[in-house]
Amino acid sequence: MFTENEVGLILENVDIEKAVIDLRKDFISHEAQFMELSDHDFLSLVLLTPAISIALANGSVSLFEELELNKRARKLSKGGYFMKKDPVVIVMGHLIEHYDKWEEKFFALLRSVMNTALDFDSIIFQDIADDDITPDSFRKEVLKAPYGFVRFLASFFCSNDDEILNVESRKINKTEYERMIYIGDKLNLKKVPIFRHFCATYEVKG
Repeated sequence: MFTENEVGLILENVDIEKAVIDLRKDFISHEAQFMELSDHDFLSLVLLTPAISIALANGSVSLFEELELNKRARKLSKGGYFMKKDPVVIVMGHLIEHYDKWEEKFFALLRSVMNTALDFDSIIFQDIADDDITPDSFRKEVLKAPYGFVRFLASFFCSNDDEILNVESRKINKTEYERMIYIGDKLNLKKVPIFRHFCATYEVKG
């Protein structure tokens, strides 16, 4: 998943920075008045939206999922808050509480961030048929894919960086799998072969 430095690098783009500022002001004014939150930490929250959405797929966030989200938030926060209250963890609670209200705006910003940060024409180049995917072919596809896109993919759907290539042990329940496909649709990822192939590496349970 993304690091604090990578979040800062994304935010250096002036168009992304402006969009982040606008939504941060809107969100804070409605959900967390008087809370001080940097643009960096708000972008970190936005980047966590897919993980939050999947955690909520079954109706509520379990304790295990909450701990995992908190760990991700602390990794993205500017300056690191491992020994004290983390602003991203705190504001994430507000988003989870009113997620349905903000989902569209957060995904719209996330689409804009990806479209600005990535060259999508360079991503849609694989010629592997969707039904020909094997663990080895997917690993090779990841290694050939643009680094930036792989970072986004791993940050959205994996709990650690190694998980993107660890395809043999991937399992997911049907509800969460459907939410992952839903997120791909929201972020215009379904046209990207590597995203479809990533989804195909999961064993869907129930």
